[in-house]
Amino acid sequence: MVDLLLQWAYPEDIPGARCTPEDGPWPRAYYYLSDAEIWEGFRRLADPSSVIFNQQNGWRADAVNFQPAPAANTQDRYVLRQLNIHGRLWTLTGVFDGHLGDETVEHVAHHLPIIVEEFLQEYLHKDDPTQQIAPGFISSLFSRSIIAFDEAIAGDVLKLFGGPDKLDAYSDQEIHEIINDQDKGGDNYKKARLCLYGTTALVALTDPEHENLWVANLGDCQAGTYILVSPKATEDWDVKFITAEHNGDNDAEIARVHREHPGEPECVVNRRVLGALAPTRGLGDVPFKQPPAFTRRILYNLTPGFSDTAPWERCLARNLTPPYISATAEITHHRLPRAGDDSSGRRPRYLVLTSDGFAELCRAMGQERVLVEWAKREAVAVTAAKSARPSDAGPEGNLACRLLRQALGGEDRASVSCVLTLDMDRPWVDDTAIVVQTL
Repeated sequence: MVDLLLQWAYPEDIPGARCTPEDGPWPRAYYYLSDAEIWEGFRRLADPSSVIFNQQNGWRADAVNFQPAPAANTQDRYVLRQLNIHGRLWTLTGVFDGHLGDETVEHVAHHLPIIVEEFLQEYLHKDDPTQQIAPGFISSLFSRSIIAFDEAIAGDVLKLFGGPDKLDAYSDQEIHEIINDQDKGGDNYKKARLCLYGTTALVALTDPEHENLWVANLGDCQAGTYILVSPKATEDWDVKFITAEHNGDNDAEIARVHREHPGEPECVVNRRVLGALAPTRGLGDVPFKQPPAFTRRILYNLTPGFSDTAPWERCLARNLTPPYISATAEITHHRLPRAGDDSSGRRPRYLVLTSDGFAELCRAMGQERVLVEWAKREAVAVTAAKSARPSDAGPEGNLACRLLRQALGGEDRASVSCVLTLDMDRPWVDDTAIVVQTL
């Protein structure tokens, strides 16, 4: 008897650029899911989460981290946090796209909000926390907190040897014994492992009144504000992308790296930093920020560590005047309209943060069209008075989960089912993290 739920797909049926004819034989099987099964699939495969920041004003944030291949570990992360700054609650949301491994992105997602909170607590007015603060000051503070956090990744390892100038005093055997302390709890080993990997970061900060928004960008994640510009015409949405991609596709970033390393034609090779890394800004990626001795003497001595140092040697041969990857975030500030100050009235307004996997999923339709179609549905389904749904509403009530579904095909259940259940032995879409925050 033929299973009527079994369907067949070709590479062109899968969003993104991961499936090719070489992944054959095609067609490959997938299972047609009911609507309830689709939402259950998102619950299992997308790690949906929601946080209510302010029930009365409808301020909330929803997030997903999607990878449908059951055996694959996603290297994306998201964060939804409130920061208590002298009794007043700021919000911090973000997405992080790790590369090479997941230790560093996990560390960043957990600890970066803590560092930002500490900087705000230290430098904002303790005696009068409601005092007006220049947006430029917050932008600078935001940037400095991120740089300090990144410098500590390598700095914590160098402290084990008394600083960067003292490394030559240690033999390779002594370094090996210091950093491979797994039998003593592994604190040194964990610190050194963080230096092996890196992550992009896209982090949004809003003040307690939701009058100001700051977005810090490092790498090739994306952010956009999606604003209903007319309270009468729900078809009319304005999609604004408010960050630039920091990678080899950005000519300005390539020029910046060359400008910072004059006389080094191989600081960028084939539009990759030192011929190896696509992002031009990020957190971690210590081999691109420290002199080659750090990698050769410390990271090469990790056990387990690099399985093959030959590719790294090609990269390190070009490492003459580090750093080559910048930890200086591009900070953008946006004044948010107060209630009644803009034409959208009480219509919902959203900030959407995504890793680059979202752009891949939207490639066929285009991100702007996906976002507009999603926004139209939200304009009907969500009003300002009802936007703060309970946090336990499930994936079908999660704004980011519904946006993910729109990118995969929306109400086309065959298209969504195909992505959720394709019979492949490797990941067939890129890791995709999405945060949707109501403003």
